[in-house]
Amino acid sequence: MAEQLKFVDLDWLDSNFPCMAACPVHTEAGRYVALIEEGKYREAYHVARKPNPFASICGRVCAAPCETACRRGTIDEPIAIRALKRFVTERFGVESMVDLEKLKEVFGKSVKRNGIKVAVIGAGPAGLSCAHDLALLGYEVTVFESQSVAGGMLRLGIPEYRLPRELIRLEINAILSLGVELKLNSAIGRDFTINELKRQGFRSVFIAIGSHKSRDLQIKGVEFDGVFRAVDFLLNVNMGYRVEIGQKVVVIGGGNVAIDVARSVARQEKVDVGQVTEVAEALDVARSAVRFGAKEVHMVCLEDWNEMPAAKVEIDEAIEERIQIHTRKGPSRILGENGKVVGFETIDCTSVFDDQKRFSPKFAVGTEKIIEADTVIMAIGQTSDLTWISADDGIEVTPRNTIKVDPKTLATTAPGIFAGGDVSFGPRNAIDAVANGKKAAQSIHAFLSGVKGTTVEVALHDRGVEIIVANTREYKRKCGYEQQQRVPIPVLPIERRIGVSQIELGYNEEEAQREASRCLHCWENTIFNEGGEETGSECILCGGCVDICPENCIELAVLDRLGGEEAQLNEVAVAYDVVIKGQSEERIGSIMIKDEDRCIRCGLCAMRCPVACITMQGYMVAETMPI
Repeated sequence: MAEQLKFVDLDWLDSNFPCMAACPVHTEAGRYVALIEEGKYREAYHVARKPNPFASICGRVCAAPCETACRRGTIDEPIAIRALKRFVTERFGVESMVDLEKLKEVFGKSVKRNGIKVAVIGAGPAGLSCAHDLALLGYEVTVFESQSVAGGMLRLGIPEYRLPRELIRLEINAILSLGVELKLNSAIGRDFTINELKRQGFRSVFIAIGSHKSRDLQIKGVEFDGVFRAVDFLLNVNMGYRVEIGQKVVVIGGGNVAIDVARSVARQEKVDVGQVTEVAEALDVARSAVRFGAKEVHMVCLEDWNEMPAAKVEIDEAIEERIQIHTRKGPSRILGENGKVVGFETIDCTSVFDDQKRFSPKFAVGTEKIIEADTVIMAIGQTSDLTWISADDGIEVTPRNTIKVDPKTLATTAPGIFAGGDVSFGPRNAIDAVANGKKAAQSIHAFLSGVKGTTVEVALHDRGVEIIVANTREYKRKCGYEQQQRVPIPVLPIERRIGVSQIELGYNEEEAQREASRCLHCWENTIFNEGGEETGSECILCGGCVDICPENCIELAVLDRLGGEEAQLNEVAVAYDVVIKGQSEERIGSIMIKDEDRCIRCGLCAMRCPVACITMQGYMVAETMPI
């Protein structure tokens, strides 16, 4: 029987739901992983989809901060949470031809319109997530997109071999099916202004135009033919336009964008691979370079191994696709003859950040080296085009060329105008943009209705999240789950990675259940009952729980032998009417100490207890969300 709802803060959530606390939209990852283990795939999809309108896309390209926080990673490797999300979305998500009726099944209600118009500028993950949630709250939402296709950098920046175009289309159509209107080829500043939207009756505006403008390098030679900017390169590639590149390509940058470009422009003979670095942004550029048939692709990045934020799997795939990565190298100049690129000169980078961890690269004079090249692609970061903002708009811009917002509400300095995603915080992961869109929807709802939002996102930050505590009957784990190794995610063989062929293939049912069975169930906790009338028994201090614990995370100690803070010991003594060391009374208490971080939730201590003083209790997040 579940106990009364209780409110908790983020620290409590981080201890009992680490993967949920790490997720920007607070998806109950552990819950859908456990449901997959049980074969309850429909229920698992509902858990994954409810807080995330781009669940299917995130199952393929999410940076998966939940996996970084996964407690299983302290034992061997974290649960493959992203791949398991893909597994359930392929069965019940847009890939399975989801329609509005399926969405009603997820949210358990029909949409009722309130007649209030809201404009969303930008059809990327932030803008469409905001439109999705506002539509479910009953608003009349119109999304304005400057490009001829919707999706933002999901569509224009991520190569098709990582994210199928049909999947993006289906995900967006599911959002539009909620009654959202989409206007393509409609750019702010060119086709309309903020004031014109207000005159058209839009009561609030969310700006989510992204960062589609490449930053330039201030080095000699950037004017030569054969020099490209990464965002322009990927946009043309992903729109289907032909981009002429040479046989020897150098990609400048240390992130996902750079690697994807490199992987897209090369795809033929193998070359030797030098020292590899964990890069994050440049990957997209380099890996796209592979697919354009370049025979030799180099990546040049400032950072060293321990300074790069990219996922190891992205690096490994780039290496398999014969991309040569040069770490601790900076750009010196681009060499040219007759106006065309013939080489790229590097210089050794001695440090990237200063003592305050600020970006401040330093170089070693005299270490210059030349890499032959006929194409150079710059993937050194992106920024937003904010030239459309006028004084009448009342929107303040930061020195970083982002729109200034209140981070709690995403409100700009102009009443009723909100902004989020890359245009406010700079380029980040898609799931962060989704979280911004959802937060903006709640802030707009609060602004227009005066009713405070009640999604999990708001609850977590404003008042804690509601949790149900329930006894877990017949708690039992599968034998050997703690020794099960992470199940490798199936991928396409290297010789078949051509064109837009998807590299990652996803789990089958047996693999998904085997991987899900590795989850430690962090929300399950060992409860040591003090005994008495409520339980009908009392602890007999047999120490059986200590002996059987496979992780040695339980200790039974007598208080007069226990060290620690005096105030804490006195608190224990008062609470349980026992004495501590230094007192003369005969009744000396004992205490059970448990290391929660080492506990693997096997439940053996509860099964071993001869007087049933130990039980397993689980926590579940209450369904408090209207959307």
